[in-house]
Order: sequence, then structure tokens, then C-alpha cells
Amino acid sequence: MAESKMPVWSPAELHHHLNEGSRFAILDVRNQGEFNAWKIEGKVPIHTVNIPYYDLLDLENENEELATAVARAIPKLLKDRLPRNGPILAVCARGETSPHVAEGLRRLGYQAFNLEGGMVAWGDHYAIRGIEETPRLTILQISRPARGCLSYLLASGGKAMVVDPARHIGIYTRIAAERGWRITGVLDTHLQADHLSGGVSLAKAVGADYWLHPYDSIHPGDLLPATFPFRYLEDEMTFKLGEVSVRALHLPGHTLGMIDALVDDRFLLSGDALFIGSIGRPDLGGKAKTWIPLLFSSLQRVLALPGRTIVLPAHFSHLREADEQGCYRATLGVLRSHNEGLLMLSRGLAAFSTYIEESLPEHPPSYDDIRRVNTGLLQVDEAKASELELGRNRCALSRRETGKQASEEASLV
Repeated sequence: MAESKMPVWSPAELHHHLNEGSRFAILDVRNQGEFNAWKIEGKVPIHTVNIPYYDLLDLENENEELATAVARAIPKLLKDRLPRNGPILAVCARGETSPHVAEGLRRLGYQAFNLEGGMVAWGDHYAIRGIEETPRLTILQISRPARGCLSYLLASGGKAMVVDPARHIGIYTRIAAERGWRITGVLDTHLQADHLSGGVSLAKAVGADYWLHPYDSIHPGDLLPATFPFRYLEDEMTFKLGEVSVRALHLPGHTLGMIDALVDDRFLLSGDALFIGSIGRPDLGGKAKTWIPLLFSSLQRVLALPGRTIVLPAHFSHLREADEQGCYRATLGVLRSHNEGLLMLSRGLAAFSTYIEESLPEHPPSYDDIRRVNTGLLQVDEAKASELELGRNRCALSRRETGKQASEEASLV
């Protein structure tokens, strides 16, 4: 008799369910520390239970099936904590142990699925959305939904530019090849701290120029310079991309070299200066009090742009920030009246400074090493790269949560 195949959700299917606000539960069997540091979040609260995998493996003998042990342990340890109606997604780090958990659940009558590849695969999943697609200009927004990272592929007249590329550069070369574009420029809006940039490697792979503001070519901790060549970005520098122009605006505050790219005088690729729901934090360089006035002035400059300008950030904080098409964008006019950080500008520098200092989240320890990698001062293999990038980005000021998500989560230790 043919062996039945374990029902799975791919990362793409998980992303679809999260975007649709589907109702399902999660049984996360990673250890508590990993779970507390990073978990799956959706547009609506997800009923999530965390119990380490080894707590489910009270084997009666060495030959007992793992799924059998799990099926025996779940009623004792979880009792009625898992809903009987609706899907349950079993989640582990790499998708190696969760299949046994999902099988154990199915033997108990649950509608269980396994997350294919686990949290590592979820963290490396990309989604592509069209912001503008006309014969004159194409802007594609490429997101890593698990991490909240956004990059952009711009194209006009057969030429393309990639802005804030992630380290998995194959997605950009594949899209360009499929559409017949030649990547002629690669640009990082700033020295990234939350994820490893693919800027240098992508530019080298396609034979394009790599652009960065010189202030962000220096590690802010020990002031060591980058070890790779790059082209200097400057304020008001203009690139010609096919039929459109891309203008660089120097907007320091989150970093000293932050550059926003104004595309066709309509789209602002705002880097980490301005997000949909928040603004960039100025403390990652260790000089928050010094950089807050810079951020204040930079955001004032952004506010002077026309209200019709469409803001396209380099990160998002929550899936709820996406619009009905799944894009992370908003007009500056809307953000002027809804973005808390921008609203605080009207109260003056002193009040703005107090607001910033009271809203700073924890500084993740991995960010220092990530910046070392991004300046070429540290070399890491794929395993270490994945380890450094685990978890969501924390580039924005912390936002006040409603508590609904937390109320839906439980951890058993």
C-alpha cells in the first residue's frame, strides 16, 4: 500500500493564509527562547501554543514511532489548549521534527499540517508585488514577509536598478532575465543593520555599479572603513534610468548616510527614514541624542514633498500595513495625518526628542555583526548568515501593541 504523504503548507501558502486573515492555530515546538525571540504573526491574532519538541518525546522504548509518542503526550500536556475545529500548523526550526508532531496530531483527529522547511524556510521566503507596471516604468516591491524587509527592482527602457537587495541575489537576477532587463545599478539606501545586504555581490554578479553614501561605508562602532569598492552617493545626485530619473536625497538620522531615492518625482523609496506606521530609530549607531536632530530635520524635508508622493519603505512592522494588493505603500498625504512619528514633528524638537528616547526598542546584539558583514569586515558562511538574520527587523521605533496578539499566545515549559 502506498505511504500517505504528510499534508504540508509551503512558506508561500502560509503567507497566503496570513494575508487572507485565515483562521488557524499553530503548535510551535521550538525551544522557548527561540519562540519568544521570533514567532509567526498575521493580520489577525493567531492562536499559538509553544511546547518544546523534547517534552513530547516520552518514548516507551527505542523502537517506538515518534508520532506515536507525540500522540500519547499531547492529550496529557496540552489537554484542551488546541482547537478541534480548523487547521493546526506544526512548526519547528527547519521542518525536521514538526512532521512527526503533525502526524501525531492527525492520529488524534486534528486537521494538522506541517510547515515545510520550518522557520528557516519561512524566513527566506520572498513575495513580489507590482507597484507600477507601465511601458514607461516598472517598480516591483520584493518582500521577505517573515522579516519585514522590502527591496525594489526598478526598470525603464530595458535597464534596471535594484534598491536595498537582500542577500539572496538570485531573485533579482531571475526577474531581470525573465523580463529582458539589464541591471545597470545597485543601490543601498543605507548601511543595513538588521539583514545582510546583497548589494556588493549582486553588483559584482551582473557587472553593475554599486552605490552607497560614503558616511555609511564606515562601521559606526570602531570606525573601520568598508573593504570593498563602491560609487559615492551624494545629495541631489540624479540617475537616468531609461525614460525616468532617480534622485538621491541625503536624509541622515537613522544612519549618517541614509539616502532616499525619489523615482520619477512620484515614488519615494524611503529606506529606513520613514515607514508606513513609524519612523526610523536613530540609536543604532550609538549616538541617539546626536542623531535625533538630524532625523528631525530629515523628516521635515520629506514633509515638504508633495502629498501625492507614494512612500515605499525598506521595512514594515506588521502585515496589517499592507494594502488590499499586498503592497506596503502610502501617500505622504496619508502619512502626514496617520504616522505618529510625523505627527510629533509639529510639537518641536524638544518634544520630538522626548518621544524618540521613550520609544527606542532594545538594540539586538546581532546588529553589530551584521553591519560588520555589510562593510566587508566580517566573513560568514551560509549557516552563520541564517543565524544572524533570524527574527524580525527592529529598525523602527517600537509601537504600542494592543495586547490581542499576546493574549492568543501561550508557552508551556
